[in-house]
Amino acid sequence: MLSKKRSPTPPSSSIAGASLAAPHCVTSRFLSKIIWALSLLTCFVALPAIAQDSDRLTVLDLDQPLRLDFSGFWEKDFRRSDDWQDELTRKMRLRQEAAARQGGNPGAAARVSVPPISIGNINLNSSRGRGASIIDLARLAEYISRQTTLRIDQTRDEIRIERRGDSSLVCGTGWQVQQTFASSHGVEACGWDGQQLVFQTMLPDDLIIVHRFSVSSDGLLLNLITSVISKGSESFDLRQAFNRYDAPRAEFDCEQTLSRGRVCSQAGTQQ
Repeated sequence: MLSKKRSPTPPSSSIAGASLAAPHCVTSRFLSKIIWALSLLTCFVALPAIAQDSDRLTVLDLDQPLRLDFSGFWEKDFRRSDDWQDELTRKMRLRQEAAARQGGNPGAAARVSVPPISIGNINLNSSRGRGASIIDLARLAEYISRQTTLRIDQTRDEIRIERRGDSSLVCGTGWQVQQTFASSHGVEACGWDGQQLVFQTMLPDDLIIVHRFSVSSDGLLLNLITSVISKGSESFDLRQAFNRYDAPRAEFDCEQTLSRGRVCSQAGTQQ
């Protein structure tokens, strides 16, 4: 008798594996879609927060103007600075050339003397019809510009210029013009012209003193133009340049106390 041939039956393990493969693939695709959707949702949620941070930074920049860094210790560079006598000679020569072109100085009326203005040991001889002479203005500009070193402290809201032997110049860093001093002897105001810091002092008899500070973009050079004007006449300008330097550390720390007066100790030690 011929025996019937039966088709081989696959092992039970193979059948089980085949039946589980399809659900596994479906589950993997389903999880991938969920992860992709969550990633997309995270991006949409994060975008408004980034936009809000960007808007907030822009508002801060508008409210608080950014100023160049003037802070540090500055030493006068005499080679780059004007000499007041040379500048006076140049002014006198220009005046003589202008007078020669106009054929002299007609109409010089008699002058009525009034008490002069005294600044330091300089008497500014003035009259009712005209201001101080160009020589007096030059001497006054030289006297005002006598400092050879400056110390400038600057914060986000204020800048302070320390001048040895003279009062400090203090101004804010905002947009508005500030009046820093007012009395019967004069008025002082300060403000910003772009990135230039300007101080203007108005004294009796229409005498005006202007200080204009500017600093180079690399922060290594400080420029100062001092202008002296009397009764609306031509100003006498004196330009000075200062180089930044590292000041040596002070040997002593001093403080003013009520009980013992001024007390000093060696720097770096505690009392």
